Amino acid sequence: MSGNRPTAREATERWLAAHPEIGHVTAAVADINGNLRGKRLPRAQIEKALNGGLRMPLSTLGVDIWGCDVLGNAQVFETGDADGVLEPTERGLLPMVLGERATGLLPLWMANEDGTPYAADPRRALAAITARFAEKGLTPVVATELEFYLVDPGEARPKPPLLPGSDRRMAFDGVLSTDELDAFSPFLDDVYAACEAQDVPADAAISENGCGQFEINLLHVADPLKAADDALFFKRLVKAVARHHGLAATFMAKPYGDRSGNGLHVHFSLLDRNGRNVFDDGSDRGSQKLRHAVGGLIQAMGPSTLLFAPHENSYRRLRKGTHAPVAEAWGYENRTTALRIPGGAPAARRIEHRVAGADANPYLVLAAILGAALIGIEREVAPPAPVTGDTYGLDLPHLPPDWASATFAFDETALVDEILNPTLRSMIVAAKRQEMERFAAEVTEFEYQSYLEAV
Repeated sequence: MSGNRPTAREATERWLAAHPEIGHVTAAVADINGNLRGKRLPRAQIEKALNGGLRMPLSTLGVDIWGCDVLGNAQVFETGDADGVLEPTERGLLPMVLGERATGLLPLWMANEDGTPYAADPRRALAAITARFAEKGLTPVVATELEFYLVDPGEARPKPPLLPGSDRRMAFDGVLSTDELDAFSPFLDDVYAACEAQDVPADAAISENGCGQFEINLLHVADPLKAADDALFFKRLVKAVARHHGLAATFMAKPYGDRSGNGLHVHFSLLDRNGRNVFDDGSDRGSQKLRHAVGGLIQAMGPSTLLFAPHENSYRRLRKGTHAPVAEAWGYENRTTALRIPGGAPAARRIEHRVAGADANPYLVLAAILGAALIGIEREVAPPAPVTGDTYGLDLPHLPPDWASATFAFDETALVDEILNPTLRSMIVAAKRQEMERFAAEVTEFEYQSYLEAV
């Protein structure tokens, strides 16, 4: 016990004892795409999982978005597709109760056969960055903002849902609409209840720019691993609650070509050993450490874009005039920049990183952001001048404009190896290139409409 707080094992055992009807749980680890891979365990086998008795191929973490082995992944054939050891994380079992149905998820992460951390596990990558901050006496304080759309589950293509209690389909964007919040109150109530059960610190919910789009902020925590866990588990529970209400939820970066995309905005500051925010110098400008962190973030932004925008669809979101960034720029209270320094009390001075889509893996997003900021602080990297006004019309260095360019930059830039383990980087590159090949082989319906009889 830590004070009055139960350990992960104690909390798991208490919840299972309170729910004797539970016959199984899911034990799973997050892969490079942020998808959970694992096993359904009978109740009698849960103790085995808590003791690190589960095994799974190391290559499982590097499969593509469809769950297929990646032929270019060295962990598949060159190692004989060797197993790794699955260990429970400090979160313990996460309960989910919807109506009369209760189930649980046991989060895991991967270790090597000798018990050392498997460095190509995305959660381990973030743990390694967090440890580097701790060596310097610094603790990142992180909060995330996640956007998602509710859509009609009966449609093959995204379509706004019917308003609850009516046969009228949502048709218009409802920015900050309280009527939409009221209409979907039962859904939102269940989301908040599930968040409370899983210790996910959900804060304010708003109706966002898109039709049927919502944003829920997760409160800041002085633990990057928990912040990334929270974001991952939040996405999973939102989808589960949506299904329970006859809806579907999507965190796809750009489900509608003509509506706002879904972002994953990250806010962070740094505390020293005395609990003081090192970004605060008592002014609106922020400290020299803040500017050095910004310098590192700008320097690594292009090479890291693949982690913030990991899919073909991700680059539909990163377009001019869409409230999503396109340039490697920063500014004070400027939402057209990739990095925004919010206003407010100096004690709360922080950096908001606005590049990532909601489709990205939260562990890799935070590893990329915090790793770049640390490099900037260690090397005292000077940032470019802050930008004022609309960045979309300015001549600024741009983020990679497409998936292939981002993958090339990620693969060819030495700076990435200072943030991520080389094995993890090679796994990501191999998976993304396999996914690109499959997309390139697909002829779309729009191509047929455009060319079949016209050329």
